[in-house]
Amino acid sequence: MSPPDATSRYAGLPEIEVIAADGSARRLGAPRAVPAPPASSAYVVRAGDRLDLLGLVATGDSTRWWALADANPWLDPTRLERPGLRIRLPDA
Repeated sequence: MSPPDATSRYAGLPEIEVIAADGSARRLGAPRAVPAPPASSAYVVRAGDRLDLLGLVATGDSTRWWALADANPWLDPTRLERPGLRIRLPDA
């Protein structure tokens, strides 16, 4: 397993070894357990909004769209672009 990019939410996580049914070993990133980060503001999604652009506005980095998913753990991340949805914006 190659290490994730330094800006990835998986950067710095430990690796675990998992044994498959056939006896072969695989190295995987350990699962993330993430509490919702502090959120000081909210945003109502408008038609045409995209996760990458919302990530840019919220964090200053369009590749950190996943921070929006972490700030809204009760929502399906693939539905954060739904117009009219009120989402929490993480503190940058």
